[in-house]
Amino acid sequence: MSQHAEQPAAGTGLYVSPMARRRAEFAAACGSRFAALRLADSVDAAARLLAMEQPDLLVLDLERFEPGIDLAPLGALVAARGSRPTLLLCPFGGAGWLPALMAFGPVAYATTPLEPAGMRDAVARALAPAAHVDADIDTDAATLRELLALRSRVQDALADADDAHALAESLCGALSSWPGVLHAAVLLRQPDGDVAVAAQQGLPGLSLGALLQRTDRLLHVPLRHAFPGLLAAASGTMVLLDPPEQAGEPALAEALRVHGVALALGVPIPADGPGPARGALSLLFGGARAFAPEELATLRDVARSCALGLRMADTQLENEQLLARLTHISNTDALTGVANRRHGEALLEREIKRARRYRVPLALLSFDIDRFKAINDAFGYPVGDVVLRTVADVARAVLRASDVLVRSGGEEFHIVAPHTSAIDGLRMAEKLRAAIEQAEIPGCDHVTVSLGVAQLGEQESADALAQRADAAMARAKRAGRNCVELAMQ
Repeated sequence: MSQHAEQPAAGTGLYVSPMARRRAEFAAACGSRFAALRLADSVDAAARLLAMEQPDLLVLDLERFEPGIDLAPLGALVAARGSRPTLLLCPFGGAGWLPALMAFGPVAYATTPLEPAGMRDAVARALAPAAHVDADIDTDAATLRELLALRSRVQDALADADDAHALAESLCGALSSWPGVLHAAVLLRQPDGDVAVAAQQGLPGLSLGALLQRTDRLLHVPLRHAFPGLLAAASGTMVLLDPPEQAGEPALAEALRVHGVALALGVPIPADGPGPARGALSLLFGGARAFAPEELATLRDVARSCALGLRMADTQLENEQLLARLTHISNTDALTGVANRRHGEALLEREIKRARRYRVPLALLSFDIDRFKAINDAFGYPVGDVVLRTVADVARAVLRASDVLVRSGGEEFHIVAPHTSAIDGLRMAEKLRAAIEQAEIPGCDHVTVSLGVAQLGEQESADALAQRADAAMARAKRAGRNCVELAMQ
C-alpha cells in the first residue's frame, strides 16, 4: 500500500509544468492528496501565485524546461520557499538540474518517468515532517567525513597518475571505495569521437563489457540512450537512473538487478572548452538513496578533477612528443635522414667506451661519393641532393640494425660498426661499395664511392680512429676510386 492511501487530504500544493498533459496527469494522480492544488503553466504564473500565498508543497516538473534559460527563474522559486518543502521532478537524463537547483535552497527530488503510485509516494515523502533531528545531524557528519575521504583519495589518484590510463584506474579505485558503490568506471572519448571504457573496478562478474556487449565504440551500442554513463558522456549532463527500470530497457534493468544494482549514476567529465564532454564517470550503487547536495557537488568536482588530470596527462604526452621531435631534429641530417655529425661523434664516443668495457672489436668505415662536385656541376644541385639521399638509403638497406650511418659533411659519410673487426669491416665495405655502384639514380644513372676501414686500437681516441679511416679513404681515392682500403695501424 502506498503512502498516499495512508495520508488524508491536507494542505495546499502548487504544481508547475509547461505541459498540459503533465499537469492533468499530476492532478489525477495526486490531486486528492491536497485540500487545494493549484496548477501553473509557467515560471511567471507560479511566481505570481507564490507571491499571493505559499503552498505547503511546491512541485517543479523540470521536463521541457531549459537549464540555460530557466535555471535562474526556477532557482528564484526555490529560494522564495525558505524552509518550506519543494519537490523536483527531474527527467533521469537531465539530473544536472539537481545540483544546480539545490544551490538555491533545500529540495527533495524524484527522477521521472514515474507511475502514479510512485508520484504519490514522492509527494508523501516530500511532505513528511522531519524526525530524529539528532540522528540526521550525525548522518550529515558521517556523510561529510566520507566525502572528505573521497576527495583525498581522488587527489592522491591525480598525484600518482602520469597518463590517462593510470588516472582512470586510480579514479576507479577511489570511487569504488565510496560506501554503497558496487562498480565504478571511467568512460573516455577517443580520438575518433567515440567513447570507450578506460578503466573499471567493482564486484567480480559485474562488467560494463558484459552489460553493454562491448567496451569500445560505445556510442554505437543499442543502450547508449539508456545507460547513465554513456548518456552522460554523450549529452554532457548528469544522468540518474533510479530505479533501473526507469529507462524503459527491461533487459538492462534485469542485468543490473541480477548484480544487486538499484541505482545508476553518470557524471560527465567536462571538455577543455567548447565541444562534447571528455567522457563520464559511471557509478552503480547497491541501494536506493537520495543524494545530498554535498554529494552531488563532490561528484561534479571529481569529474572536473578528472578533466584537469586528463589535461595534465595530455600536456605531459605532448611535451614528451615535442622533446622527442626536437631530439630527432637536433640529431638528424635534414637531407638524408641519417645521424648528423654532432650526433655521430657522440655515438662513436659511446661505442668506444662500450667496446673497451666488454673487450669487443669496433670498426669505423669512412666513404665518399666519387666526383660529387662534377655531378653537381653537370646536373645541378637538386640532382646532387637525390644522389645523397639515394646513397644514404642504399647504405641503410645494407647495414645491420646495430650499425649507425652518419653524414659527416658534404658527400662524406661514416659508419660506426659495433662488434666488427677489421676483416669484417672490409667485407661490409665491399658489400656497400657494390650495392651503391649498382643502384640506379634518377638524373645521373650511377655513382661510385671510395671507402676506408679502421679498427679501434687499444688506447685510440675517437679523433684518431676517424683520422685513420679518412686517410684510408683518401688512399682509395688515389688508387682509382670505387674501391676499399684498410687503415694502417
